[in-house]
Amino acid sequence: SVALVVYGLPGRDCGNHSAGGLSEEDYPVWLREIGSALETAPDVQKIVALEPDSIALSEQCGNIADRARQLSTAVDLITSPNTWVYIDGGHSNWLPPQKMADLIRQTGVIDRVRGFVTNVSNYQSPADEFTYAASLSSLLDGAHAIVDTSRSGAATSGGEWCNPPGQLVGDPGGTFHDTVVDTNLWIKPPGESDGECNGGPAAGVYWPEAGVELTRDVR
Repeated sequence: SVALVVYGLPGRDCGNHSAGGLSEEDYPVWLREIGSALETAPDVQKIVALEPDSIALSEQCGNIADRARQLSTAVDLITSPNTWVYIDGGHSNWLPPQKMADLIRQTGVIDRVRGFVTNVSNYQSPADEFTYAASLSSLLDGAHAIVDTSRSGAATSGGEWCNPPGQLVGDPGGTFHDTVVDTNLWIKPPGESDGECNGGPAAGVYWPEAGVELTRDVR
């Protein structure tokens, strides 16, 4: 199997630390290239985390209609045999399940994907994420989920998301699953900065000091 993250939609991160993305014209071109590559391995199970933060941020950014259109295009262009697509599901310490489910339904794509992904680039505990995923799934007709556990080992950040100190890598991918969560994965590479905050470099840049802190021996 192979897992990948598609993270390039126009207006990404509402101009925050991970601002950027492709233009409206280039986005479908890029997606077609990804879809074509996925089609070359029809017998391999593919897991795609599609545009983290795109839905959970949509109300704050006032662009749910744009996100619905962009995500619909993305789902159409990257779906191929043995490809499970998971759209943005926020995380347990962000929006309540009812609000998140409402935003997801407004995108109009939930019936065309495997489910949703939670805790991408965040620090919430697996127990909280599994509980949250179960609640969200019950509101979305049994949609499945995957959970990012790359930096959930301490789970003490609360609502702080930008390079919070004192965190640890979490459980390795494939450690957990249940009837809703298909698996957990390391989606955010540990040691990669969340942005220029708490002493970090630009978002996406590897930060050696953070990598050391996340992997320290705390026994």
